[in-house]
Amino acid sequence: MRTLNRLGWIGSFLMLGLVIPQLASAHVKWFTDVDPVKEPIERILSPFFMIMALSVAVLLAILTQLLPAIMQIPLLRRFDRQVERLRPWSFRLLKYGTAAALLWQAVEGTLFAPEIELQGTWAVVFLWLAIALLLIPHHYASKAAAVVLLGLFVYSIRLAEHGWFHMLDYGFYVAIMAGLALQRTKWESWSFPLLYLGTGLSLCWVATEKWIYPKMALDVIEHHGVPTFGFAPELFIVMCAFIEFVVGYLLVVGILNRLLAIVLTGIFITTTMLFGYVEVVGHFMIHIILLIFIIEGVSFYKPPIEIHKTTVDRMVFVMLNFLFVVAAFLLIYFRFG
Repeated sequence: MRTLNRLGWIGSFLMLGLVIPQLASAHVKWFTDVDPVKEPIERILSPFFMIMALSVAVLLAILTQLLPAIMQIPLLRRFDRQVERLRPWSFRLLKYGTAAALLWQAVEGTLFAPEIELQGTWAVVFLWLAIALLLIPHHYASKAAAVVLLGLFVYSIRLAEHGWFHMLDYGFYVAIMAGLALQRTKWESWSFPLLYLGTGLSLCWVATEKWIYPKMALDVIEHHGVPTFGFAPELFIVMCAFIEFVVGYLLVVGILNRLLAIVLTGIFITTTMLFGYVEVVGHFMIHIILLIFIIEGVSFYKPPIEIHKTTVDRMVFVMLNFLFVVAAFLLIYFRFG
């Protein structure tokens, strides 16, 4: 009975992520022309925001204690064993998946994101060079591709509307470059942890945008018919941002990575059905990364939470750390965004 109660808690949490998916994982700047106007900090830190932050912190603390029971479910244990066999393919999936994503972007005339137009002959040449290098089945070609992609990423900072700050939305590409560069080196074991870190931080960053610039998200809700499930649009945006932020946070701290990747993949599929082709192109690389996360799990990665041994210490760590991370992202984005 106790195990069933625990599973009920985690089921409720995951259902929350699936009930409010449509805006949670969408890059709102892809779908609106509204000028970004910062919300006053006193309106961002509303009573509803504070209640949500505290509630999520408590829920995450409980989640750390549910993990052992969840992983004992026979179906999940069998799934883990089956998926573990695919781990030798992870690097190839990263390499050729990145090539496919870049190829699609090259055809669309974009660079790293739908809103960044590919400009200049040399940029086109180097993008196709990176794709060609990624298709060569040798780790030196992967390293060369990583260097070329880093140059293109720096170049894209000039094209982005708000420079390097704008490109933090796509920081997971830097993690991809690092993963490609570290292949067949003594630091290879860091490749996928960096990918977890880069993807998680990118999701947290994009979620913070919805708190700082809620009018952009409101415009998306109005013009794309996003259902708010009875919530006021302003409250719905805050909730969606928390869903996305929690997903990024869990990836960084190493909680439920494999199960979380499956849930997040389902969320991205629902946003694709709502927002259409642009969403497919823009999030194709994210789908590749999530597939890698499903394969890899956490066996290679020592989550920060494991530093603490007792139940109380772990719960306090997760609660306070989550609140600190939310505050840090919010203040940094508000100051420099």
